[in-house]
Amino acid sequence: MTLPRGLYIPAVGALALLVLPIVGLISRVHWATFWSDLLSPAALGALGLSLGTGAVATLICLVLGVPFAVIIARSRMRVAAVLRTIVLIPLVLPPLVGGLALISLLGRSGLIGQPIYEATGFSLPYTTPAVVVAQTFVSMPFLVITLEGAIRTSGISHEQIASTLGAGRWRVLTRVTLPLILPGLVGGTVLCFARAIGEFGATALFAGNAEGVTRTMPLAIYTAFNGVGVTQDSAVALSLLLLVCAVVIIAGMRSWREDAVR
Repeated sequence: MTLPRGLYIPAVGALALLVLPIVGLISRVHWATFWSDLLSPAALGALGLSLGTGAVATLICLVLGVPFAVIIARSRMRVAAVLRTIVLIPLVLPPLVGGLALISLLGRSGLIGQPIYEATGFSLPYTTPAVVVAQTFVSMPFLVITLEGAIRTSGISHEQIASTLGAGRWRVLTRVTLPLILPGLVGGTVLCFARAIGEFGATALFAGNAEGVTRTMPLAIYTAFNGVGVTQDSAVALSLLLLVCAVVIIAGMRSWREDAVR
């Protein structure tokens, strides 16, 4: 198919808008001190906190999100539409608004947080668990939507056959449904983890920015350019690390899907 030549001009503009900022970031990297900047104590602390909290948030998303995705995929059209809309809210909600919503629910004067604080003296905001909660809130939709689409695409014929042959509901779920949607489950999990470690806005408002406690990689990068925490060279090194992680995740997902299709 021959495309109109006029399409190429805006397309090149779009490509430049996506690629040139990355080129600009790479040009800021001081390669002579890259590893020392990346392995500085402050940078390693932020990296370790991001990976640890991101892993826990992803695990929580799997435990809660997989059943939710299955229920959405197998619900009636109207019910599924309502549930899918609820799942999509964190995707379109500004991250800072998400952080404010979490404070309104779990803060010392929040709907749930106030009774807990009055009974136990424990306050969740500005703690490491608060980072996990914020990451879970913003990354859950990536797992649920990806997995729900995979379940719908797989159809119900295999499940119906297994049920006809006498398999129970749990056996059908674990032996038929989940193996069929494994590529979608892996893809959703990877996207969920990537979103968790890259979360900034909700974490900043709900968990704060305390070094060694709530300062994740995105927060360390932000504060570095305000003269706090890691050096700016370390911030650029961490930014490049996040960029490389994103490229590896995208390439890995594409390779996985191609192998699954084969």
